[in-house]
This record gives sequence, structure tokens and C-alpha cells, in this order.
Amino acid sequence: MCAAPLDPADPAFLADPYPTFAALRAAGPVHHSAALGLHVAVSHAACDALLRDRSLGRIWQDAEPAELFPAFNLLHRSSLLESVPPTHTRLRRLVAGAFARGHAERMQPWIDALAASLVADLVERVDGAGSADLIAHVAEPLPVEVIAELLNVPVPDRPLLRPWSNAIVKMYEYGLPEPGRRAAEEASAAFVDYLRGLVAQRRAHPLDDDLVSDLVAACDGEDRLSQDEIVGTCVLLLMAGHEATVNVVGNGMLALLRHRGEWERVVDDPGLVPGAVEEMLRYDSSLQLFERTATRDVEIAGTLIPAGGKVAVLLGAANRDPAAFPDPDRFDVGRTPNPHLGFGAGIHFCLGAPLARIEVRAVLGALRARMPGIALAAEPRRRPEFVIRGLHGLDVTRG
Repeated sequence: MCAAPLDPADPAFLADPYPTFAALRAAGPVHHSAALGLHVAVSHAACDALLRDRSLGRIWQDAEPAELFPAFNLLHRSSLLESVPPTHTRLRRLVAGAFARGHAERMQPWIDALAASLVADLVERVDGAGSADLIAHVAEPLPVEVIAELLNVPVPDRPLLRPWSNAIVKMYEYGLPEPGRRAAEEASAAFVDYLRGLVAQRRAHPLDDDLVSDLVAACDGEDRLSQDEIVGTCVLLLMAGHEATVNVVGNGMLALLRHRGEWERVVDDPGLVPGAVEEMLRYDSSLQLFERTATRDVEIAGTLIPAGGKVAVLLGAANRDPAAFPDPDRFDVGRTPNPHLGFGAGIHFCLGAPLARIEVRAVLGALRARMPGIALAAEPRRRPEFVIRGLHGLDVTRG
């Protein structure tokens, strides 16, 4: 059993899980969690090994009862994230080929301009009201606009994307009440219908500089992505890209503003922005848990995971491991090396990592230029979830 209570329903744990993680690491690298019903890895070495071990895979199991969740299950059966070789190898080769056409690089000037515009709007709101919500006005709209632009979603349809993503990702939490499960299926069905129409349009009329068109055209000999595989890829991009960037910006800016000297270092030296982004990814992980399933008996850090058994990588625990990060509870924008696992590792390393880094750097660059004195206006409002860690709101002032 766990050496310390790990209860995702405990508000104190959700507010600050890191003391619990430290107690678990001190007791050993792998434990069984009664609350989660599976083994959990908490050391950096054990988590890194789990992520890289080909004997542990992402093996999708339909949400049950399956007849009530046809769209949600379809999205995940067709997802790059929920597959193992050889299916994963094929999907990643085709999807990476579409990404390799330079979509992240071509979008960087547009993303910089978008971040500058959103921060300018935030400044106006702060000047008018004394404070404004960084999450609502910068962190949330930016990644949705980026993914919408990447997929070339028509501007009038873009407000649909964020509510769909927000509803679907709730299904990844443990013990989600039935109304939340129904909302996730409804959002999945609407998203599937919408994207099937978009894919059909791109098949008939492909566009330049459009990722959906590139996914439609992606081929390796006679092998192409199916319609559902393209739909699953687009939804994964939105959910992973949106949730990661929103929460990295929110959690990371909260850390910077609570470590005032580190924010001032970034303001004084723009060369520290890339390092600050990496520390934001490490210090308060936006994705706290990533499940894997053993395809055969496998031993990790002296613990046997039997074939078919599930084990969770606790990324937040790994990223505060003193064996990998000296003084791990200190936020340091100049930390080097910084081998965090914020984007995973191994074959499931995040395909969108370059785009996410561009987005967060753009926000930091805009904030240091327009709001160098930025300060907290109120206590942050934290989301009551464990797996995806983030904030409902982060009210700021000019300082």
C-alpha cells in the first residue's frame, strides 16, 4: 500500500500534492495506490523507465457501457496516444510526416502577434478595472486560436472548440460523476461530426499551409490515414495542445509571481525566457498522471507489474525528485540541466512539444514587455481535479 495517503478527492492534496509525492518518494520509487486502484511510480528514474519501456503500452479500453459512449470511444480507438506498435509506429510516421512540413515554424510570427494582442487586451482590462484574469483573457484563448488556425477552422466556428475540449478531458479524471460522463460523450459526438465534415471539405478542396489537408495527403506508399484517424489526431491536438498550454501558462505564471525574484530575472534578461518555460513545465506539472498497461510481466524498480496490470507515471512527483533536480522545490528560471518529463518520454513523447514551447515563450515575451510589474491581485482559483492540474482563474494587476 502507499506509504502516504494519495487521495484525489482530498482538497488539501489537490491544493498541493507535492508533500505527499515527497513522502512517497522517500518510501520507495513504486507503490500501490488503493485510491487509484493501480501502481504508481514516483521517482524520476522509475517514471522515465516506465515511459520508455516497450513492454508497457497505452492499451485503450472503451469507456463502459460502450453503447453509451460511441463517439468518445471512437476518438480514442483512433488516437495516436492510445496505441502501441505496430499501429502506433504507423500512425506516428504518417502524422509526423504532416507536421514535418514546418507548421510550428511558419506559425511562430503569427503566434507572437496573437500573444501580443491578447496581452494588450489584458492591459486594457487591468487599466479599466484594476485587475483582470490572465487565464480567461490570455492563457485559454491563445492555444485554442493556435489549434484552430493550424487546422484552418473557420473563424465563426472557433468558439465551439474550447467547450468541446473542456468537456471531453473531464473523462480522464477518477470518479467523474455521471452528468460529466454524459457531457463528455455529447461533446465527443459533436466534435466527431464537425471534423468529419471538415475532413471531407479538405479531401475535395485541399488548402496550402493547412494541417488537415496535409493529414489527408499524408501517405507512405499506399498507406494513408483513415477519416477516423485524422479526426482522432485533430481532437488529440486540440485537447493536448489546449490543456497543456493553458495550464503551463497558468501554473507557471503563478509560480513566477510567487517567486518574484525569478520573474524579475526574466524581465531583466529575455535570454532567460526559454529556460523559464522549461522550469514552468517542470515545477507544477499540468499533466500529473499518465497510465500505462503491461503487455507482459515487467519489473520496474523492483516492483513486478503483471501482464495486463496498470501502472501510473506521476509526472509531478518525477519532476520534483531531488535525485534529478537539486533543490527541486525551488523555482529557478536558470536551472540547467532540466530533464523534466513534462512532455513525456519514449515513443509517446509529445508531438506538439515544439508548438507548445513557442506558445508559452510568446506569452512570456509579451508579458515581460507590456506588464513587467505584473502581480497577483487575488488568490488563484484552482480547478478541483488531479490528473489535469490547472487554474480556473488568475487575477493580476500591473503591480
